[in-house]
Amino acid sequence: MSNQTDSTAEVLLEKRGGAGVITLNRPKALNALNLSMIKQIYPQLKTWEQDPETFLIIIKGTGGKAFCAGGDIRAITEAGKVGDKLAQEFFQGEYRLNNAIGTYKKPYVALIDGITMGGGVGLSVHGHFRVATEKTVFAMPETAIGLFPDVGGGYFLPRLSGKVGYYLALTGCRLKGRDVLKAGIATHFVESEKLPALEKDLIALKSPSKENIADLLNSYHKKCTVDQEKKFVLDEHMEKINSLFSANSMEEIVKKLKQDGSPFAIKQLETINKMSPTSLKLTLRQLREGASMSLQEVLRMEYRLSQACMKGQDFYEGVRAVLIDKDQSPKWKPPALEEVSDEFVDNCFKPLGNDDLKL
Repeated sequence: MSNQTDSTAEVLLEKRGGAGVITLNRPKALNALNLSMIKQIYPQLKTWEQDPETFLIIIKGTGGKAFCAGGDIRAITEAGKVGDKLAQEFFQGEYRLNNAIGTYKKPYVALIDGITMGGGVGLSVHGHFRVATEKTVFAMPETAIGLFPDVGGGYFLPRLSGKVGYYLALTGCRLKGRDVLKAGIATHFVESEKLPALEKDLIALKSPSKENIADLLNSYHKKCTVDQEKKFVLDEHMEKINSLFSANSMEEIVKKLKQDGSPFAIKQLETINKMSPTSLKLTLRQLREGASMSLQEVLRMEYRLSQACMKGQDFYEGVRAVLIDKDQSPKWKPPALEEVSDEFVDNCFKPLGNDDLKL
């Protein structure tokens, strides 16, 4: 299994030198993660973790456009509509994989070249090292499709500086290139064209420690001058982000944005008004609670939320409007924040008994 190099396979798992190399290989689908890929990656990661001859993991995507643009949302939608158990299995498998990455005993290096969204963030952000390039585009755009920033978003987003994570989660704002590093999502920044050389050097390391790997990544990072002088895109708005997105409720955030009235606040208001009101409320609470939880507790909470979304209406409507019909005008139910009751939100967070996620 560990030398699977069939170029038609959806994921390639190879042992090269001292490295286990995972290549997401669905370039036409922007390397979107499906259940069969999860089922191949997870056991291989576990095997490599026990193997004394494997010293690090490298994960990357093919095709030059994306690392991984997210989970295979269409398949989940089809399954959820007819009550197929894929809607449970996918999230269970994905979150277990996120947890395996977050607790991995060996250095894990994600080369996040190109689009890295949703499920792709889950495959990278919990690992030790995330190498962004000038082609990286990061986003957690789930509130636009009636979902919430899952895959451990409730863990890493509230831990970013200030309220940046809340802002990214609620608005789906995209960060590009060096900004992904400046936001604290990537750990290193290297030119896209240097990645093959970096990978070769990582594979050539002889029984490396985490420090050796960090040193090698740092040396590439230091040599990279692309956009070095550019200020962080959110710098000028940080004060506003920290005050506007620190409110305890979505209604309060909206009120603060309206009161602020600056061009930046008005733009955020317009964005938030397009999102699923249910998703916004679930997301704000997910992040507020996740801020003091372990990764495992967050993933269990997110699994409960995922199943609540599968039973609801907004997820299917959001996918229809954004991904299928592409009319970009979802009809959310309920259509306003005020109509999403606290009781409804509470219910989405309730334990599922025997059906809770087991990690």
